[in-house]
Amino acid sequence: MLGIHGDNAPMNTERPAFVWTIAGSDSGGGAGIQADLATIQDLGCHGCSVITTVTAQSSVAVILVEPVSAAMLMAQLTTLLSDLPPKAIKIGLLADQTQVALLADWIASFKIHYPSVPVIVDPVMVASCGDALAVDNCQDIKSAAKSALDFKPFKGLIELITPNVLELGRLTHSDVSTKAQFAAAALALSQSLDCSVLAKGGDVSFGCTDILADTHAQTQTNAHDIAYKSNGWDLELAEDYLVCRQVRASSKLHQNGRFWLASQRVNTRHNHGSGCTLSSAIAAVLAQGFVLQDAVVVAKAYVSQGLSAAIGLGQGPGPLARTGWPNNLSRYAKINLCDGNFIRHHLNRHLDVRSDLVATVLSATDQATAQVRIASTPPQNILSHGFKVLDAELGVYPVVSDLTMLESLLAAGVKTVQLRIKTDISELTTAAPAESDLGKSALSRCESGEPELIGSELEAQIQTAIALGKHFNAQLFINDHWQLAIKYRALGVHLGQEDLAVTDLAAIQAAGLALGISSHSYFELLLAHQYSPSYIALGHIFPTTTKQMPSAPQGLAKLTHYVALLQDHYPLVAIGGIDLDNLAKVKASGVGNIAVVRAITKAKDPVAAFAELSQAWEQCSLSEELAVKHGLGAKHE
Repeated sequence: MLGIHGDNAPMNTERPAFVWTIAGSDSGGGAGIQADLATIQDLGCHGCSVITTVTAQSSVAVILVEPVSAAMLMAQLTTLLSDLPPKAIKIGLLADQTQVALLADWIASFKIHYPSVPVIVDPVMVASCGDALAVDNCQDIKSAAKSALDFKPFKGLIELITPNVLELGRLTHSDVSTKAQFAAAALALSQSLDCSVLAKGGDVSFGCTDILADTHAQTQTNAHDIAYKSNGWDLELAEDYLVCRQVRASSKLHQNGRFWLASQRVNTRHNHGSGCTLSSAIAAVLAQGFVLQDAVVVAKAYVSQGLSAAIGLGQGPGPLARTGWPNNLSRYAKINLCDGNFIRHHLNRHLDVRSDLVATVLSATDQATAQVRIASTPPQNILSHGFKVLDAELGVYPVVSDLTMLESLLAAGVKTVQLRIKTDISELTTAAPAESDLGKSALSRCESGEPELIGSELEAQIQTAIALGKHFNAQLFINDHWQLAIKYRALGVHLGQEDLAVTDLAAIQAAGLALGISSHSYFELLLAHQYSPSYIALGHIFPTTTKQMPSAPQGLAKLTHYVALLQDHYPLVAIGGIDLDNLAKVKASGVGNIAVVRAITKAKDPVAAFAELSQAWEQCSLSEELAVKHGLGAKHE
């Protein structure tokens, strides 16, 4: 049986997630409900539709817009909910303020029973051809569009709103001609509606200030180009501004962050329905359990992919192509952090635990240094060739916390291992722990209750570990303690996302050390990619009790997506709750390496446990190779 895109992949028999689109019907089929349903299905979900308006339109004009009755709108919502409750809802064209109020009341009731279902609003006002869509019972379409609908009834009820440049200006009654004004307006809208905002700069019409005048001017003067460059916009990029506001299920590190998302601008006039496609793609990705930041970057890549393959169908702009889940890394946006949320979260996390201790070791100079690293966008300070390239695959990669177990594993032939001695403060200092004011030897407890070392005892253990790694010719990574790893010339350092802003990555690179970075989502693995590390860890895949995690378990479906995106670029390491019982399923995702903690450290015989895991992993690899050879042989018969 053929898969969804006509290839020979087996058909997915699992029940897809239900995604609702509440929007207008585009008789030309390129935008609105029609584009939403095509996008939702293309991304693996089942789409349901609630039609708010019927439009008579083509690729060149909107002739008539007619709202459905309030009774019909409510009947669609009630009927669908009784049988096909959604995992995510996208709201597009609303014809008038009456529909806004009615829908806001319905969502308020809906959220009582389905509080975790995300609602995405695309505040559609104007069609791609330039004609207004929100008529507000007014005969003069263009006059009606000049006064934007009031979305304040949605305050506190929606997760995200996705205005373009002109919609953002109208919603906030502000000038958004410069990039700084655009960002300020997005933040104001987030505060006003109590939700996240994705302000879309990709459709900036360079030189054109009124979308009703000419939305598709293809020839612009040098004067216009210069003006937009001076206003902060880059004509080569499609730049969106993401303002996160208490993002559900997200890492605390990013749940209130602000980010610029920059992609290469696609030079095409065939962009009909791009806004509808983006918002419905976000809903479809959210419905499959991804966090909001993930949904945004995947949807943005999907739109970029669709624009590149779009063709004209009528006389006007053609619709986006439906190209499936985006697995081309070049289509994903570059992420630039815009504020100090990253460091503030990091400092607050430690201040909440031991404010007196942090005050002792973290000087004002240290804090200022960390702020400078954020402002300068650390990836830009890393040389283009990135970090040390590893000579061999990591395979089964043990993560241990004491020297005795480390030495026994190395003596047994383990060739890649990580020493993870947890401490709440050592990574925050710009000097080695032994040089701080904490004394020559100290012992405390981390959040998990395990003893943690600081001061000279910590330094001595890391020095010994590095020496052991060299003695046994193994790839030893030091978790977090990058200063000591540099000082004693470890092979590599492993860092979490929260450590990146307060770590001198240039010093690690200059010392020739390898770098591994943890990630817990699409968004975080894209951030890791921007540093060109030696490997990227993907996790946690299954529930784990070894440490407090910033996010929910990723699961095998997400792991498969991550591997498809990155496997040609980095060694990838799956981590989190992996043991003999689930190892084969992890291998089936295509990931090349696994990191194991509890399956070894909690075993009665850690060396035997490692040997058993390694044998099972190699057997899975062999079975995989035989299956590939069998498949190739069958094709040639």
